[in-house]
Amino acid sequence: GGDPASIQLVSLSTTLATNALVEGQGAPVCLLLIGFQEQALDRAQLRDALGGDPVAFISGGHNALGSEQTPLDRAAVRAAVKAHGSQAAAFAIAGYFGARNPAHEIETREIVRDLSGLPVTCAHELASGLDAPRRALTTVLNARLIPFLQSLILSVRDTLDRLGIAAPLMVVKGDGSLMRDETALARPVETVLSGPAASVVGARVLSDMPSSDMVISDIGGTTTDIALLRGGRPVLSPDGAVVGGWRTMVEAVAVHTVGLGGDSEVRFQAPHKDARGITVGPRRALPLALLAQQYPETLAVLERQSSRTEPVEEAGRFALRLRPLDSGEAGLNRHEREVWAELADGPVSLEDLNGAHHLARPVARLIERGLVIHAAFTPTDAAHVLGRHDIWNRDAARLGAALGAARLARKQSADEVAEAVIEQVVQHSAEAIAGAVLADETGADLLRAGPSARILLDKALAPAGSASGSLLDIRLALTAPLVAIGAPAAAYYPAVAGRLGAALVVPEHAGVCNAVGAVAGDVSQTVTLTITAPGDLLYRVHAETGPKDFPELAQALAFAETHARGEALARARAAGAETAEMFLERAEKSADIGGGQSVFLEATITATAHGRPRIA
Repeated sequence: GGDPASIQLVSLSTTLATNALVEGQGAPVCLLLIGFQEQALDRAQLRDALGGDPVAFISGGHNALGSEQTPLDRAAVRAAVKAHGSQAAAFAIAGYFGARNPAHEIETREIVRDLSGLPVTCAHELASGLDAPRRALTTVLNARLIPFLQSLILSVRDTLDRLGIAAPLMVVKGDGSLMRDETALARPVETVLSGPAASVVGARVLSDMPSSDMVISDIGGTTTDIALLRGGRPVLSPDGAVVGGWRTMVEAVAVHTVGLGGDSEVRFQAPHKDARGITVGPRRALPLALLAQQYPETLAVLERQSSRTEPVEEAGRFALRLRPLDSGEAGLNRHEREVWAELADGPVSLEDLNGAHHLARPVARLIERGLVIHAAFTPTDAAHVLGRHDIWNRDAARLGAALGAARLARKQSADEVAEAVIEQVVQHSAEAIAGAVLADETGADLLRAGPSARILLDKALAPAGSASGSLLDIRLALTAPLVAIGAPAAAYYPAVAGRLGAALVVPEHAGVCNAVGAVAGDVSQTVTLTITAPGDLLYRVHAETGPKDFPELAQALAFAETHARGEALARARAAGAETAEMFLERAEKSADIGGGQSVFLEATITATAHGRPRIA
């Protein structure tokens, strides 16, 4: 009922990038590695991240001092673009020691843009660290995410236009700060953990404990994101965000993300394959209750499947289109095009797709690319079965539970299956929170520990009364409050807090905690410059425009500080800051050579500009 013209700022937090990495999705890319050998692919999981996407090795690159080691092979760049441009949605470029001298990355970027017109990401634009394979990995992930975020932001812009809202659009970064939508389109990987970062900021505001220690758990549709606040300040990841198993070079809140949410896909297996028979996550699925609400004809399919006496593995599961093609049908093989055509009019049961057409593998590939999504039984369906949710089609949820019971080969009711699914969510949530706290305090990975540790963890987090008859009872207790946020929090977290012996806080407006955090953050941009000493009486500043030499250290430091300040301020303004405060840090490394003397090795100048975003 408000006046759209009165809205002065729109800020968007998004789990899109996080979910894509957790679920192994992304648009096809081509990686251009300048000055690298092929064995570089075997570091930092770079080969795994590429999957089957093409990579071209280009002669060129620099050394640690920023000097050119080999001239750039421009002909090889042009050949790679012509060979792979039609299959790629974006290009990623990483040069050897490009953080010390980005000249070859910049020149390659211009060639790619001229020949293909596709989005291009250069490693030096995203990270200044020297871990070359991780820089390349971060660049690949960024390039993969560009079409995803572009689709989202364009949709949001269209919505704002339709509503008559003319306010600036901001996007939350993984460290909780904000950036303009144009900046986010070029650097989507910086929105990794955007959702949980906004939730951390919002939880601090809404919990009314602004300077306290707390454990924040944000349960959404696809993931549960756990973060710690020490003295009211979020703990940042010291080595870059880790999401979906990928260790990036993106600065972000230290969030422990697990593939567990209200829309996690539930798989039912016969007892001889899995003692529990029920697996929840990590992949997201459209709940059957929502599917039948949107596509009522699918209810008849579920009824037909549940009327059979023999269970079928793919019963209760559907495929449907999720978003438009990012590179046209030319990017699909023959079988993928067949699946895409089959789904043109709406969801199709996997039983029909796989049985009549043998299309299981192309369906899986389209899901990996984020073009298609499964619909299946989820914890949200379980909540519908038990009457804890009633917003969508409960009949579809009950049919899904009945099909799951048939797969389990047990005489269980729909309610019993739903209770078992909810128990899995509660147990896994408690395990994830305990593991996150221990990892922050000790560095130990509790969830990947040996069998003895797993047995102790299972006993410690088991439901009350389950230790009856045992000579050993173990309990865990959090010493800080557990702040639970996200739409499903109230449904699951009283039981989770009980397992952890924690004081539970569910803020009054927990359902919009993320949105509160999205507008409470500042714009923040950081620039780090390195100074090296490549020779006697020679000091080199490695800037993003290339290295610059000085005969005296004082001159190099003065230039670096001025340049870093100016660049940080320019980036903050470009990212949407109205005004910005500046913070400068200097760190120097030297070696003791005896006699009370030392020799300069390296210095870093870090400038951070932050301020509130511009408003309409």
